[in-house]
Amino acid sequence: MSETAHEPVEQPVEPAAGEAADDVVAGSATATTLEADESAEADPAAEAGFVAPRPAEADLPVLFAGDTGTLEPDVREVLVRLLRQRYLSAEAQPSHWRTLLAHQPVIESRLHDLYVRLVVDHDRGLAFKRQVRDADVPVPVLLRDEPYSRVETVLLVHLRALYQRERGAGEAAARVDLEELEQTALSFADPTSSNLAVRQREIRSAVARLVRERILEEESQGRYRVLPIVDVVLSVDRLTELTRWLREDTGRREHSGGDGAGDDVVPDDESEPDELEVLA
Repeated sequence: MSETAHEPVEQPVEPAAGEAADDVVAGSATATTLEADESAEADPAAEAGFVAPRPAEADLPVLFAGDTGTLEPDVREVLVRLLRQRYLSAEAQPSHWRTLLAHQPVIESRLHDLYVRLVVDHDRGLAFKRQVRDADVPVPVLLRDEPYSRVETVLLVHLRALYQRERGAGEAAARVDLEELEQTALSFADPTSSNLAVRQREIRSAVARLVRERILEEESQGRYRVLPIVDVVLSVDRLTELTRWLREDTGRREHSGGDGAGDDVVPDDESEPDELEVLA
């Protein structure tokens, strides 16, 4: 009868009470220590005493005593220009235009806090503001419309039609002489009025306002370039409406023989408020 040899089996030695827990804790501590050491070795900046950077807002320069603003100086400047000026132009103000596009969400948000909308016309390269007038709650009005006088309206209608015609013909810009503007305005004046000097002063004052509002740009003495914003001031529908109003009003003046002076203003159109608003 053969005998089968059996390999001796080693039995695990049971640790004494308390030893297992100590080994586990010690092992965990050792593993944690190793992980921490590896993490420290993997982060040389920590060994060099590197301090985490502060939020971006904390690095902004203080521009005046007590300054708590969070916008960078160039963004603040664009925001102020949008509020103070009629509009921003990509052509005339390229650096401000780039800043506006780069920070449009935050600029728009700041304007919304004031119940003001930002309108950015990429096709024309123009940005301007509009007073919120359709809120669900009553809102304070920050911007005001400045109505145009009759003479100013005559010039605007002429400039808008001229701009439309020149652009339609493929011209890069529309230009006009002071003499042409005077003749156009005088054609809508009261024919019974003999005080030509007064009329000319009114016309020149109207031209000066359009230059201030950057609808016209004087390139040389008595020679002006019509700027693209005229396309925004008078839409096609508004142009048609005002042209009809001017003709009807001129006919009434001729029939009544009244002068009407030059201080009556454009009829207000509640459905299309003036988009070139200024601070009230």
